[in-house]
Parts: sequence; C-alpha cells; structure tokens
Amino acid sequence: MNANRHIHLQEEAARCLLCLDAPCSKACKNGDPARAIRAIRFGNEKLAGRWLDECTDEDLEAAENACIHYDLPIRLRQLVQALRTETQEAATAGEAAEAAATPSLAINFCGIRCENPFFLASSAICTNYEMVARAFDAGWAGVFYKTICLQEIHEVSPRFDAVQQQGQSDFFAFRNMEQLSENPTEMDFDILRRLKQDYPTKVVVASIMGQTEEQWIELAKMAEEAGVDAIELNFSCPQMRLAGMGSDVGQNPELVMFYTAYVKRSVSIPVIPKMTPNITQITQPAVAAYFANADAISAINTIKSVTMGDRARVSGHKTISGLSGRAVRPIALRHILEMAQSPMFSGTLGKTLELSGIGGIETWRDALEFIQLGCRNVQVCTAVMQYGYHIIDDLILGLQHYLAERGISELAEIVGEELPNFVSPTDLDRETIVYPKIDREKCIGCGRCYVSCMDGGHQAIRFDAAMRQPHLVGTKCVGCHLCRLVCPTGAIGTARRIPKK
Repeated sequence: MNANRHIHLQEEAARCLLCLDAPCSKACKNGDPARAIRAIRFGNEKLAGRWLDECTDEDLEAAENACIHYDLPIRLRQLVQALRTETQEAATAGEAAEAAATPSLAINFCGIRCENPFFLASSAICTNYEMVARAFDAGWAGVFYKTICLQEIHEVSPRFDAVQQQGQSDFFAFRNMEQLSENPTEMDFDILRRLKQDYPTKVVVASIMGQTEEQWIELAKMAEEAGVDAIELNFSCPQMRLAGMGSDVGQNPELVMFYTAYVKRSVSIPVIPKMTPNITQITQPAVAAYFANADAISAINTIKSVTMGDRARVSGHKTISGLSGRAVRPIALRHILEMAQSPMFSGTLGKTLELSGIGGIETWRDALEFIQLGCRNVQVCTAVMQYGYHIIDDLILGLQHYLAERGISELAEIVGEELPNFVSPTDLDRETIVYPKIDREKCIGCGRCYVSCMDGGHQAIRFDAAMRQPHLVGTKCVGCHLCRLVCPTGAIGTARRIPKK
C-alpha cells in the first residue's frame, strides 16, 4: 500500500462533517459518497469502494458541489482516485475474503447468545425506550442500560466537555459529569420490560447502583422481575454526589465482595460487577467479585480527570470528573490485560469469569484489541455520542471482513488470542536490536526524524540539508524507533533483528 495515498484518504475523510442526510450522497445518482467516507473514517478503507464503484465523474462533481463543508469541500474525485488505486492493490486479499462465507459474529456471554459483540455502554446514549429501540433496529446486539438507583438524581449544566485538536470538531477525550438515570425507578424498569418484550433476541442488561445492602437487593430483584438478561453492578462511577456509591465502592474490595454476594444470593440471572480504573490494582476488586460468585466483569468506567477550559465551568466552578474517549483506550486495555492474565479468568481456579471491555472504542480494530485480550463483548459510549448509532454498520462490516480474510468462521476463535504474546518487562529480549530502515522513495525530506532524534532521542540521524535526506548513524542508533513514529509518510520501516555487538 502506498503510504502517501493512505494518508491522503484518512486526512480527506477526517475533514468530512458526517452530515445528517448528506447532501453529497443526495446529489450523486449512482453511489453513496457519504457512506464511503464513513467506511474510511471507521477502518474499512478496503471496502469503501463498493459505494463509489458506479459513480461517474459527473456524479462526483455534483457531490462535491453539494458539499456543505464550512471550508473546502471534500475533494471526492481525488479521494476516489486514491481509493480505487488502493483497492486494486488489495484486490487479491479482498476478493478472497468476499468469496468466503460471511463469518458469524454471534458469541455467548454469560450463557446468553449475542448476535454480535457490540453493546451500548451504560450512559447518556441509552436513557429511554426510544433511544435503545433505534439502536437495536440499527444492529446493536444489546444494551447496558443507564444506571438505575433509588436516589433522586439532579444533574449539572453544562455537564460535558471535550479535549480536541485545534480546528477539529472530533474529540479524542470526553469529560462527562453525568451521574445516573434521572427517570423514576419504576419507569426505567418498565422501559427494560418493554424492550425485552419487543426485542426478545436482543440482550438487555440492567445497570444498578445502591447505597446499602437493602437497596442493592431491592434493585436487583426489580431488574429480574422486569425480565432483563443480566444485571451490571455499577461500582465505578467517578462523580457521585453521595458518599458510599460509585467508585467509592469499587475501590474497596470488601464492599465489592459483600454487595456482589448480596445480589447473587437474591437473583438467578448473571451478575456483572463494573470495575473502576481509579485504583492501583484493578485485580483486587475483581478477585473480590470472583469469590462472591460474579459471572463476569465489565471494565473500565471513566477515569478521574480535570479539564481546564472555560467549557469546564459549571456556574463558575470546576471539578474532577470522568474522562472517556479514544485517549483512554490504552489504559482500559492495560486493566483488561491484568485481569485476563489472572487465574480467575484463565480457568485454573475452576470457574472462569468472563470480560466485557469498555474504553475508547470507535472502530472495529479498537474492538478487536479488546476481544483479542479476552473480552467476549465490548461496550461503546463516546463514539456513539459523537457519530450516532449508525457506526454499528462499520463495526460489524469491518470485523466480519477481518475474520473472513483470516479464514475464521466464528468470533469466539479469536477471544484472548493475543494473551500469550504478553510478558513482564523482565522477560523481554534485551540482547538483540532492530535498526530503522529508510525508504528513499517515500521520504520527502521533511527532517522530522532528525529533529526528534537530535532533541528527544540519541543523535543517531544526520541530515543532508542540500539533498534534504536523513542518514542513519549506526554507531549511535539504539533502535528506539522514535524516528519511525514521527515520520509523516511512513518512510521509515524496520530492518531484521540482529544481536547487539
């Protein structure tokens, strides 16, 4: 794949506003440019051409003219040219995948059949019947409904903030100050009852939060009576107004054990404690949940954080609240890995806990990372808040295509497959080295590698200013690969691994 074309595709698609009822697609008689751009945005570059293959130059010109972008219209004709070239290069793999039978994404979680692994996370994206019904109609397999409690909830305004790159509308981190459902308790359980009645093949999970033993038991029984498939115990909300709730519980393994045990003795459906990341060792409360006979663990909730802009103010004041979005994904994966590597999840202690992964999932590749670390489903929140329920199309399409390319027929085959590749830092190979390798055809002579190596690395690159070419100084290079990470064109790759001298 040509790196420059790939970057052009991503950069051009990233400018798209993802308009509702997109004018570009309405103006295109023989294709759907908006759908193709969405496919590129959410990791399906190889498949995006199917919505543009029949487009004529006149179609694309009309679509460009109809674009309502506030700055420069999306350059669809250039994008299509790059996309078609890239598609041709990937044709062999793509044709093989298309020829294969479409893999099933169905998977069992806590003994419950899920049509795919994609669930709505307990949050603002699922607070009433109509919202969840639209998500189910769109293709989501299930919902962890917004947390229900017995307390009266009063939310602040404004309650959201975001961390964004200047000049871009997308955010890579999202601050959320919402607490729990503001609906009357009976209303929420009636909503769950109707959802399960109207969508019997979808998975409906009630998320609950109590403040005392009696409240946890009462809510759990109400959830079971409503006919839900499982119960999530919210031990992790980071911004509760009342003490003894949310992450106050999740940071205390003893309370996690007691409340989980109380609920398990009160109901017969699966019980899923939700862990907080605001703790040094997430395995400690997870162990407590295991010995309380929990069926699964969901993780993570939002990370306590501070945002500093004016938008962070509530009536002139600022506070600590929860952060989500793609910036937190590596942290979520770390917590998932630590739990998945423990005996509770490997089956060596007998009963095996299952995992539901949460944290910064936007594309099918993001979801894949959680699945490969042992999650049997994933929950999505912030991406839906930005882009809407229809991102499920690309989540499903991309994951199916990935399985087809690998010749895998069932999703369960890849659950946890990456776990054997993880070792402790003390077990890493420290006797060999991999040097960076510069591709002169891709290098444009920007000098980014030189600047980073000189000021942030080991001064192992010299730069020929006349020719505008970087050169590796092998005697100084330690193989850190900072240069490869900062290269904007993908011109720096890797040589073979060799012993250190």
